[in-house]
Amino acid sequence: MAGPAGGMQSIAFDPADPRAALSALPERPAVFALYGAEAHAEPYIGRTPNLRGRLARLLEPSPRHPRRLQLAGRVRRIAFALSGSDFESLLAQFALLSEVYGPRALERMHLRPPAFIRYLGGNPYPRLVVTNKPSQREADWAYGPFASRAAAERFAEEVLKLFLLRRCTDDLHPDPSHPGCVYSEMKMCLAPCYKGCSDARYAEEADAVESFLATRGENRLVRLRTERDRASEELAFESAAAVHAQVQRVEAVRALAPELVRPMSHLRAVILQNSAAADEVSIFLFEKGLLRGPAGFSTLGMRIQNERSGSSSLFAQPIAVEAIPEGGQEPAAEDASKIHRGLLEARLEAAISELKLPLAPPNPVTRQGHLALLKRWYYRPEARRPGEIFFPDQQERWPIKAILRGAGRIAARAIAGRREGSDSGGPVAPAEDRSIPGR
Repeated sequence: MAGPAGGMQSIAFDPADPRAALSALPERPAVFALYGAEAHAEPYIGRTPNLRGRLARLLEPSPRHPRRLQLAGRVRRIAFALSGSDFESLLAQFALLSEVYGPRALERMHLRPPAFIRYLGGNPYPRLVVTNKPSQREADWAYGPFASRAAAERFAEEVLKLFLLRRCTDDLHPDPSHPGCVYSEMKMCLAPCYKGCSDARYAEEADAVESFLATRGENRLVRLRTERDRASEELAFESAAAVHAQVQRVEAVRALAPELVRPMSHLRAVILQNSAAADEVSIFLFEKGLLRGPAGFSTLGMRIQNERSGSSSLFAQPIAVEAIPEGGQEPAAEDASKIHRGLLEARLEAAISELKLPLAPPNPVTRQGHLALLKRWYYRPEARRPGEIFFPDQQERWPIKAILRGAGRIAARAIAGRREGSDSGGPVAPAEDRSIPGR
């Protein structure tokens, strides 16, 4: 993603005539930066659902509010970028703060490193640990991000209850004289410390744990369900019931790891959000530790369903008309529909491909910030998490049709919101104001 400075609009500000600059600002959601006369002065950076209203409170003195923060005497330039969603605003705000403050941007936005489960595969006797600082060199063995460290620890503990991996933190030197621990006595560990198993047997158990983490338990569920169905077909109902109990245990553990939890090296996602431009949906791509976007996806030509009507009625949307070759015949309705769907899918694939253009590897601050922003948005309560997220399938292919349906839902909600705003005589306030002043 390009830095925000390149995509920001800038206007001069005269403290003697603040209304001249304020009248040129839109009453729309935006990220802004207020710059002083001195080049080395730290800017006042923030995001707001109403740019003109927020800056009027900051830059237009009011005798009715003498204790309100006033920056008119210090500001000489206003830079801003319109935003279609709180997600986009947070990403742009972080980019601005990173340019000004570097690593301190994480502290200013309260972006803590997310929790991961790390599989110590380089150890002769692998084990699991929970960490907030996964190594990029071992990204294949770091699984997350989780909502919190407590959530990661709970998932790790429940996974270990399904296997016989060690829980101790010692560097083992197996010796038959080793006293063992309580887990070996309860048969919850293979006890490699006193050679309770061969190295090959422990490696087999460790590989099973790694595979479970990499697939969020799917590989184990497939095997157990196959065994259960085979036992049922053979009328071995007691065996089928026992295997079914194991299936339920694995499903309960799997439920503790949301779909976002993946090996860090394979964490890829497409995120859809409202766009600041009309008839568009913003697409973001998380890949290789970097949030890229937004890329605009035009909804022209899409049939947008009115979800609130409870029926299949459609909002009227402009249709992108395809030209008919001279002397040719208009395609049949069914063929035209297929062509139309193909054009939309090609348009979406082109937008995603635009975000996949090679970029320089992100620095540690950007990587941690983008990962923390993704985690913060994803683990919000669903009612407070606008937008949709999609993950690739096992062959690393994007679910294009599902993403198109998600774009249609977002466009439908945006149209409904604009209609409600016009009916009430004003815009709907998207998100609360968050500003971070310079020190």
